[in-house]
Amino acid sequence: MNPKPKSNMNPWLRFALDFGPLLLFFATSKFFNLYAATAVIMAAIAVALAIEYIFERRVSPILLFTAILVLIMGGLTLYLKNDIFIKMKPTVLYAFFGALLLGGLAFERLFIKHAFARLFELTDEGWRKLTLRWGFFALFLAVLNEIVWRNFSTAIWVDFKVWGITALFFLFAMAQTPLIGRHQIESETAPLDPSQEL
Repeated sequence: MNPKPKSNMNPWLRFALDFGPLLLFFATSKFFNLYAATAVIMAAIAVALAIEYIFERRVSPILLFTAILVLIMGGLTLYLKNDIFIKMKPTVLYAFFGALLLGGLAFERLFIKHAFARLFELTDEGWRKLTLRWGFFALFLAVLNEIVWRNFSTAIWVDFKVWGITALFFLFAMAQTPLIGRHQIESETAPLDPSQEL
């Protein structure tokens, strides 16, 4: 079994890279407007990409795809002066990941292992169940984002994007703990029985 790659990044820096752009987006939207917030998150996620590459000498595929999508949808928002594009970005993002996970599962490709391999190791059955759950959850978020931005104010949508989706992610992830516990593979580096050395 190949050892899991170790991260060279401080956990607090990782947290800042994951949530910093989103928090800057929220703060800028409150003090200025959605267009200024869009420009800020575009710059912040580009910086996050650069920092991750400097520390890891690689870039997470999830972060890279998210960054490309932010730059495209954000660029359209600023160029066309139409906030519909940045509001639809979460819909496109979650729909893509949901389709990727469920489509991969149909062909026995467990893409979710690449996202969680550093955190835990599961049986194939466990990975399949987790893939199915996260796939449908991502599609649910895509639909939910469409409902919120189409029926509520921009301010409410920003609150939902930053705090609502984050809370839903946290609660959903916590709800997967029993499944992970049932299917987790214990480390093979168990201590030797002293009697075996005799």
